[in-house]
Amino acid sequence: MRLSMAISGGLLLAACLLATGASAQTGGSEGLSPTLSAIKTAHTVRLGYRESSPPFSFLDQANRPIGYSLELCEAIVEEIGVEVDDPNLKIAYVKVTSDDRIDAVLQNKIDLECGSTTANAERGKRVAFSPLMFVAGTKLMVPKASSVQSLTDLKGKTVVVTKGTTNEQAIQAADKKSSLGLNIVVGADHEQSYQMLVDGKADAFATDDILLSSLIVRHKAQDKFRVTGDYLSYDPYGIMFRKGEPQLAAVVDRTFRKLGSNHDLVPLYNKWFTARLPTGERLNVPISLQLEEAFKAMDDSASANN
Repeated sequence: MRLSMAISGGLLLAACLLATGASAQTGGSEGLSPTLSAIKTAHTVRLGYRESSPPFSFLDQANRPIGYSLELCEAIVEEIGVEVDDPNLKIAYVKVTSDDRIDAVLQNKIDLECGSTTANAERGKRVAFSPLMFVAGTKLMVPKASSVQSLTDLKGKTVVVTKGTTNEQAIQAADKKSSLGLNIVVGADHEQSYQMLVDGKADAFATDDILLSSLIVRHKAQDKFRVTGDYLSYDPYGIMFRKGEPQLAAVVDRTFRKLGSNHDLVPLYNKWFTARLPTGERLNVPISLQLEEAFKAMDDSASANN
């Protein structure tokens, strides 16, 4: 599925999923919802982070979690502080993987998941998502010398995907649809999947295009690997949190609208996608028209409505 053909429907789906707080479930101290009540009691918000999903969530040279998604989550933490009347909330960073991130939310191990997570209908039955923060899609990373231009060129060959991702589902679906006979292997995280390609254990690595490009830049491997193929999925990203808490969903949505009204979203995007990263790399990925329009829709200021 080409990304350009899926934008309208995808954005509509994302809009329906984002900041979902179905089934009112309030309570706890001082009328707060369960998550907000627990945060107020602990004076701490637990942020789930990924080790190798640059520039969304990754480790800097000192092994500290940084990234675009984490900055958005830190803004949400500030708004949670307003909601629970505690301006000095602490942040506890909790490592999650693509495979256990949803369970970490469901099992109350983290309060916000700050990574590179696709908001889709299947996941929306179990968890809630923030407003749209990025638009990606599944592509392939292959060696520069490879003749592979599309997934069909990999018939009978080995493709590595990261466990628990929508990319894994996209490759399995495409394999079945086109009877490609792919040997699909899995890595525990994006770094391990990338290393399997480096080691020749796979002919291609399939994940979101932005993550592939980021890994190539981070490893200074522009002369070794390239990103190719049509988009095999449409992946709108969001911050993930527990479903069924309208009060928490409202706080998350309010954060994005404040950032949008203050015109902070595009500069924040540029900080992580076009400027030099704290780790030294520069991705040079300009904001897409679709994401820019989504950010404009978050602007509730008077000037935006004139």
